[in-house]
Amino acid sequence: MVKLAESLMGNQKDIRNIGVIAHIDHGKTTLTDSLVAEAGLISFDSAGTAQVMDYEDQEQDRGITINAANITLVYEHEDQKTLINLIDTPGHVDFTGEVIRAMRAVDGAVIVVDAVEGVMPQTETVIRQSLKEFVKPTLFINKVDRLISELQVSEEEMQKRFAKVIAQVNALISKNVPKQFKKEWAVNAANGSVSFGSAKRKWAVSVPFMQESNINFKQIYEHLKNNQQEELAKKSPASKVVLQMIENFLPNPLEAQKYRTKQIWGGDMESEIAKSMESCDPKGELAMMITDVSVNKHAGDVATGRIYSGTIEPGMTIKLLGKQTDVRVQKVGLFMGDNFIDVRSMGAGNIAAMVGLKDVFAGETICTKEIKEFESFMSAVEPVITVSIEAKQTKDLPKLITALRQLTKEDPNLRASINQETGEHLLSGMGELHLDVNRYRIETNHKIPIKVGCPIVVYKETITTNSDTLEGKTPNRHNKFLMHAETIPKELLEKLIELKIDAKIRDKDKELVKKLIDIGFPRDEARKIWMVHNNCVLVDGTRGIQSLYEVKELIIQGFKDAMDQGALAKEKSHGIKIVLKDAKLHEDSIHRGPAQVLPAITRTIFACVLQAKPVLLEPKQTLSITVPHDFMGSASKELGSRRTQINEMRTEGDTTVIIAKAPVKELIGFAAAIRGATQGRAQWTAEYAGYAMLPRELQKEVITEIRKRKGMDPEVKDYKFFLD
Repeated sequence: MVKLAESLMGNQKDIRNIGVIAHIDHGKTTLTDSLVAEAGLISFDSAGTAQVMDYEDQEQDRGITINAANITLVYEHEDQKTLINLIDTPGHVDFTGEVIRAMRAVDGAVIVVDAVEGVMPQTETVIRQSLKEFVKPTLFINKVDRLISELQVSEEEMQKRFAKVIAQVNALISKNVPKQFKKEWAVNAANGSVSFGSAKRKWAVSVPFMQESNINFKQIYEHLKNNQQEELAKKSPASKVVLQMIENFLPNPLEAQKYRTKQIWGGDMESEIAKSMESCDPKGELAMMITDVSVNKHAGDVATGRIYSGTIEPGMTIKLLGKQTDVRVQKVGLFMGDNFIDVRSMGAGNIAAMVGLKDVFAGETICTKEIKEFESFMSAVEPVITVSIEAKQTKDLPKLITALRQLTKEDPNLRASINQETGEHLLSGMGELHLDVNRYRIETNHKIPIKVGCPIVVYKETITTNSDTLEGKTPNRHNKFLMHAETIPKELLEKLIELKIDAKIRDKDKELVKKLIDIGFPRDEARKIWMVHNNCVLVDGTRGIQSLYEVKELIIQGFKDAMDQGALAKEKSHGIKIVLKDAKLHEDSIHRGPAQVLPAITRTIFACVLQAKPVLLEPKQTLSITVPHDFMGSASKELGSRRTQINEMRTEGDTTVIIAKAPVKELIGFAAAIRGATQGRAQWTAEYAGYAMLPRELQKEVITEIRKRKGMDPEVKDYKFFLD
């Protein structure tokens, strides 16, 4: 199998890099089992129950996918051999980061949708994420047997259900698809880019396959009605139907890189490396992006990524652009679940795993000659909940620090920091499950007994109006700075968040300035922006001030400090524009050093913010709850007690689907509460829904609570709550 895969790696027109994406429990991993069985890596009897891609014990115990898992398959059809690099992705919102990173490595996706539940919130999220990365979709409508066993639908009603799901998916594709592919990328049952079936019962059909096998829809319905799914699986196996759909409709690297290169790499498209990437040239200079990092106790860091140009082989010396270091590749291979298989070399268009890249991280650009870095992952998702952790035994503290460093390297959506006041280690993640999974890894994989504090919600600070121009003086009174704070308009802020810029902007960064102008900043202002940090902007509004550039770096640092620990409660600031209007500086540089300038800048910014009516923003999530009609009242009552806004309620058979938006703080402990209220019959999922202003009546209470927790004075000095 490995030798056959190696022989196909150089034949790029026969390679498919694909991801399987879906809402949680819609059947991604079960479908993948059938594809793995077709390649001969597991038996057909165990497919559907083996869950071969869920290799971590937690995944098997919890029954959910936590890690995006890679596997390489060889599919043979009519004397044609196709190499499929497949990534099975998680469906739970807490592990959305895994999906985002996987989409950078692949060119096509199989969207799996439950025939009964239809398009759910996380389905929308993964479709949006894949299309942002220019990943072409196909559709597999799964669990078709549920339509008869649970809903008792007629043949006609079943076809209507399929049409509804296809229409929902196409509506999402239409909203998010790149303009040039608006018609071409819509999924269509007639041409075979949609297939239907039951991954668990191992059968599937598509219109082209029905024509080949002489099976009609009436026969399929009769097989289901008479519970003859095993017989149907022999006539029309899921693996063959889905693999045929992948081969026929998803692009090979030669096709995909022609249009994806410009989207994921922002360098000069006339350059030699750009042309090499567009043509997927294995003989060109190496250009590769790391999409995943795992830490093996024997091999160390194992980095997985997509090769867009060139070839990588053991013994090569390559550049890590982000770290500006050269490293030597010890091994090159491919992943079969959690097994690393060595290969002699791997060229452009493949997904490669490498050993020897010490301290590499997801998002790193790898090359042999200096090039522009790849664009960061297309997502605004960020940690919203934090817990404090400490080792039960002091002797385990060094091990805990090492474990946290390893976990944050493997999962960029996990953040570890130290509370400077208390010395506690803080772990921030996407939700309670995300943090619980990593607590388990610390205790079980790293064998470190720990104590975990109560969850803390991550808030943000912003302003609701513009401030006056205020003057700040350095402690020695020799320097003055005049500044004011402004709000960033909502539409402009949304575009700024999408840009994901977090950097100083120097005179030579013309591309960054152009991006800021393109999203709506006035041309003159964009050229004077010194820094973008936490989606806040520092603008130089001064003219002709002597020596200003000598303290520029200190002003930028002061701005960064103020945006990292805001004036209200030391939470990160968001959506604030700080304009430096004027400055009077002492002639002698000794009187304008860091000890003078830094406190003057941060205090002046805080004064401007406090005058601009600051407020807290709270993180929110969109809930999707499926509950039997008998328990709808109990579920609604539970939601009503948690400041939840119900957006939609619809009936699906004997269940009600409730779509609602709720604050993350109110969802702490929600899993146990909703189970109790509905006797365990409710199924629910959540999706990150950004930040919104905390209700006015709660502002003062929450600010005071956060300040007390952080050991600060409960009252905000020099600030009268405008809400009073």
